[in-house]
Amino acid sequence: MAPGVARRARRRVRVVRPAAARSRSAEDWWWDRLAPSGSGYHLLQSDSMLLVLPGPGPARPRAQRRAARRAQRLRPPGSRVAEAEARIASAPQQEPDPGWGDRIPLEILLQIFGLLVAADGPVPFLGRAARVCRRWHEAASQPALWHTLTLSPPLAGRPAKSGAKAEKKLLASLEWLMPNRFSQLQRLTLIHWKSQVHPVLKLVSESCPRLTFLKLSDCHGVTPDTLVMLAKACPQLHSLDIQHSMVESSAVVSFLEEAGPRMRKLWLTYSSQTTAILGALLGSCCPQLQVLEVSTGLSRNSTPLQLPVEALQRGCPQLQVLRLLNLTWLPKPSGRAATPSPGFPSLEELCLASSTGSCVSNEVLGRLLHGSPRLRLLDLRGCARVTPAGLCDLPCRELEQLHLGLYGVSDRPTLAKEGSPLLTQKWCHALRELDLSGQGFSEKDLEQALAAFSGTSGGSHLALCSLNLRGTRVTPSTVSSVISSCPGLLYLNLESCRCLPRGLKRAYRGPEDIQWCLEQLLTSLPSPS
Repeated sequence: MAPGVARRARRRVRVVRPAAARSRSAEDWWWDRLAPSGSGYHLLQSDSMLLVLPGPGPARPRAQRRAARRAQRLRPPGSRVAEAEARIASAPQQEPDPGWGDRIPLEILLQIFGLLVAADGPVPFLGRAARVCRRWHEAASQPALWHTLTLSPPLAGRPAKSGAKAEKKLLASLEWLMPNRFSQLQRLTLIHWKSQVHPVLKLVSESCPRLTFLKLSDCHGVTPDTLVMLAKACPQLHSLDIQHSMVESSAVVSFLEEAGPRMRKLWLTYSSQTTAILGALLGSCCPQLQVLEVSTGLSRNSTPLQLPVEALQRGCPQLQVLRLLNLTWLPKPSGRAATPSPGFPSLEELCLASSTGSCVSNEVLGRLLHGSPRLRLLDLRGCARVTPAGLCDLPCRELEQLHLGLYGVSDRPTLAKEGSPLLTQKWCHALRELDLSGQGFSEKDLEQALAAFSGTSGGSHLALCSLNLRGTRVTPSTVSSVISSCPGLLYLNLESCRCLPRGLKRAYRGPEDIQWCLEQLLTSLPSPS
């Protein structure tokens, strides 16, 4: 500290000691409350604070202090050591405090860890929690917590030799982890395994009898023996996801033949070998299948998929979810003498979204959904041949999500200009999400369609929470009416709407953002004369 600053600080701070002759002031009152006589405390006062500092204690006469020091010097050394040892022996022994982590019962820790694992997965939380203390290590080591696992070599994407070494190193650790930690594993995901898939799945078949779900993503070298061995060792395995993996069709067919009666969910990537797998499904090897998804791989296959709709309906009568994503497919002709199929009576979701040309028409849609009254989600993005009249003929009455967006359609003059009121009048009571982006409906047609959301009887709460009108001819008055009539609206897309004022053509998320849009639209509307 600089000398000038020190002098100013000394002038601003003064030490106050008790004095009998001092007049009764505010300082004396504080001293009586905080520092009684003989306590040895000092009051340190400045312009903005008051500090209480301990003093050196009551003073003793000089003769007494000299006598005490002389007695300590004259005491024999052995007696001082014995006295110290006696004091240590007589002092109560205090065990080291293990911390609050060891005081939590193991059952409570398991419940807490279970909630965290359910939200974020066991890795990396359980590995880090095991290092806190012994009690946490005991809790984190319980196999019941390790029910979901994703395994990927740490050097994925590196040269082949480095990746093989990483897989072997991880495999050596799994030889101990599988029987000691993962014995109750239920869901397993393998990513980027190129050479050690068979040894890993062999360990799983030996140590994880409760496995129910297996996902192989970007994995190579899966043989028929591997999947059949897994199907026999895991009697509860009912879901298989092999999208974007190089798996022989014979391996999948052998697996379905072994585990087919209990299969519930199947995810595939379309290739030249998909036909053989679909043939097994058409042969009723998976009568309990509920979810079937076929998507396009990174390298698009130019050969369209021939899908026998009626045969699939007879082979998988319990299907609830059918997704043909970005897939070029053609329905096989049903034939004149073909017996009518029962359809998909349990179907709740149908997704035929495609970014390229789609062959789905009103006739194909009718063949798929003529027996599906429980449908809740219908995704027909990119299916420009489907018209509102064809949708209105569907038997489903409680549709909650309808996606009809068209993206990148070049032949806009052929799009339907009217018919959107048929959709909203049929499903406005149940619709939660509606996507009309890119459709060519006229301003008047859209006004009549969206007016259905404001014309409900009794003023009941509408379920609509997401509305996509991107690239349509919707007008400001129509948009403001929809916002006012749908208080639960959370998402509104008005991008590229040519009839709206500039500055408002964007996507709105959240009630506050949508309310701001309504205020701007109301100010832009012409006042009635």
